[in-house]
Amino acid sequence: MRLGICTAVLLGLVGFQANAQEPKTEEEKTIYALGLSIGRSIKSYDLTQAELDILKKGLSDAATGAKPAVEMEKYLPKLQPLAKGRQDRVGKRFLEDAAKEKGAVKLPSGVIYKELVAGKGQSPKATDTVRVNYRGTLTNGTEFDSSYKRNSPAEFPLKAVIPCWTEGVQKMKVGGKAQLVCPSDKAYGEQGSPPVIPPGATLLFEVELLGIVSQTVPGSPKK
Repeated sequence: MRLGICTAVLLGLVGFQANAQEPKTEEEKTIYALGLSIGRSIKSYDLTQAELDILKKGLSDAATGAKPAVEMEKYLPKLQPLAKGRQDRVGKRFLEDAAKEKGAVKLPSGVIYKELVAGKGQSPKATDTVRVNYRGTLTNGTEFDSSYKRNSPAEFPLKAVIPCWTEGVQKMKVGGKAQLVCPSDKAYGEQGSPPVIPPGATLLFEVELLGIVSQTVPGSPKK
């Protein structure tokens, strides 16, 4: 979405909030939904109330044609680094909070593992192929993938997925369910997985281990 559109919508939101109106018509509700979408997109900036006030001043100055307090040519290129720094801060805090949850275990890699339902079957090895159901979300709660929604469990060699999964799923037993909180370097790293997973994103997964489809027998020839 272009910056101009974001600015116009955010300005409308500021005015909407000041008037304390609830959306009534279908058009107003649609515009409100657009506002929610944009608000979630800037959530990674982790703005304080004071910073939100500064943001509103920038929006107001742009709308009224007031003289800008800063040089756009100098500060516009700094938006992306700011977003990255704030996202890292949010991700670190998310990992710290997840590690404090009852039953959570911080693995040596930094992955946070939490058993949700105990399994009774075998635990897979990295060389095994597993069958799972899963749901993946960003730290802001946005769901980016779900085998449940597709109504189609996934099968894959455990060593062929992100390191967080390779490590975490090996701790599970068939029939179990676990939560994995993955630091970015154990997920998709600085490249992310556009357009759904931004660069440097900390990810949250709920994984249900349905079965071990095939196992590599020690000493057997590699395929």
